[in-house]
Amino acid sequence: MSTITYLTRIEFGEGEVRRLPEFLESLGIRRPLVATDAGMVASGLVGRVLEPLGQVTVFDTTPSNPTEDAVLAAHALYRSADCDGVVAIGGGSSIDLAKAVRLLSSHPGPLEQYAAVNGGVKRIQNSMCPMIAIPTTAGTGSEVGRGAIINMASGRKLGILSPFILPSIALCDPELTYGLPSRLTAATGMDAISHCLETFMAPAFNPPAEAIALHGLAAGLGAIETATANGADRQARRDMMVAALEGAMAFQKGLGAVHALTHALGAIHALNLHHGTLNALLMPAVLRFNQAAIGDKWSVLTRIMGGEPDAVIAALNQRLGLPDGLATLGVTEAMMAEVADAALLDHCHATNPRTASRGDYLGLLRSSL
Repeated sequence: MSTITYLTRIEFGEGEVRRLPEFLESLGIRRPLVATDAGMVASGLVGRVLEPLGQVTVFDTTPSNPTEDAVLAAHALYRSADCDGVVAIGGGSSIDLAKAVRLLSSHPGPLEQYAAVNGGVKRIQNSMCPMIAIPTTAGTGSEVGRGAIINMASGRKLGILSPFILPSIALCDPELTYGLPSRLTAATGMDAISHCLETFMAPAFNPPAEAIALHGLAAGLGAIETATANGADRQARRDMMVAALEGAMAFQKGLGAVHALTHALGAIHALNLHHGTLNALLMPAVLRFNQAAIGDKWSVLTRIMGGEPDAVIAALNQRLGLPDGLATLGVTEAMMAEVADAALLDHCHATNPRTASRGDYLGLLRSSL
């Protein structure tokens, strides 16, 4: 028996963001808290999105890896302004922070009790305020994901998972990604591709998720180089947003060792590493590690990707101009033991097709240096 649930309301298309007032009204949101970051505000994009709304409350200090402290600060603003809903504008960081604020709108702290590895799934009830997620990157797919990844005050980077945490509406307008810098396009795009790959390999029985993952993988592989080279290419930007959506729709099935490691690496505060870049660098080694465990799926991936999957991803990383290894990001041998220990405790560890030991994680990290 498998329970398969899909998912939330998605409004997709060029120019759809102009319908934001209509969607707010449909959800009964009159006083939204807008969660974003300083870069989005400085770019003018947030002002353009919010212009039809008039005066609204904005939290614009979301860190690139959202923290519990930032969630609490945003929640305090939500309460002081008597807000009745949340709107996230930005990448996965702003959307994940908004999800956590939404959770605290109806659930008492501390936040860490709701982490999946702490048994938090059963503590989360369907009583939260409504939320609209407006992605401005095509990578994390958090707009249709049932999780929020937060750097907790304890120092752990943990996932809060629940179907109730899904945004009420995912408002996906590819036009919002047209100005995304090429390096960020590449890194976030590889995040989406890693979601499709890991979900397809995950062992749970969920044929719809696997079909969605393969479609997203093909869309992402076909568009990422064009989108990176020409950020105004309409079809490439649209296809990358589709890949991000489908990767996250599919990862309800589970992720794997790539994400177990990147969550742990992302908790290294001194480095503040980008999640999508880490996924890209770790993916070739994890693909090789999983090959024997996924059987015919390796042949399926080889056919879709036009070559051995690990080699295809390694070559794509190079063509996109991504870093050539973890060492170039500041990761050292001295950090690896703590990262491997944290990966074993991550919720994605359990859904990798081949069970990884501490030694396996250390080997994957070293081969990705």
